[in-house]
Amino acid sequence: MESLRGQLLVAGPALLDPNFARSVVLIGDHDEEGALGVILNRPLPVAVADAAPPLAPLVPHDESLFQGGPVQPQSAVVLAEFEYLEDAGLIAFDSIGFLMGEVHEEVAGRLKRARVFAGYAGWGPGQLEMEMAEEGGWIAEPALPADPFTDEPSGLWSSILRRKGGQYGILATMPIDPSTN
Repeated sequence: MESLRGQLLVAGPALLDPNFARSVVLIGDHDEEGALGVILNRPLPVAVADAAPPLAPLVPHDESLFQGGPVQPQSAVVLAEFEYLEDAGLIAFDSIGFLMGEVHEEVAGRLKRARVFAGYAGWGPGQLEMEMAEEGGWIAEPALPADPFTDEPSGLWSSILRRKGGQYGILATMPIDPSTN
């Protein structure tokens, strides 16, 4: 399978795992050893300043911490848009990628924007490829620079599906519980 780095994975109707139902995951890295990314549309009811005070200067005042995924939820993951690509530990696409390790003040001052996540989503070797082959599971769509930093994270799932068009545009209107339709 071709690398999914820089792709959004949108949870399809058959993906009912509560960790990923109706989620949008940005894949930051994908190779034969596995894949990793962050869920973009799960803001938490806690500010970065309260949960991870040292990272608060990287984001707008009162910015929410986001649930990045079920792996290592006690660890902070910083996704940013970089002015200088060499400041990134890992580039997902264009100038968007991840900071790795300690964030130096000089690098922090050069970030265009950033978002902080609690944990990340991870897949072992071949696991994501198997999930992609399942009918109604993950739907891939190229990420755009505005996607990771949307002001409307709760609407991202529907927005990406509408952008994809066709049958996916119809799926975008599906209620959380179809039995209530």
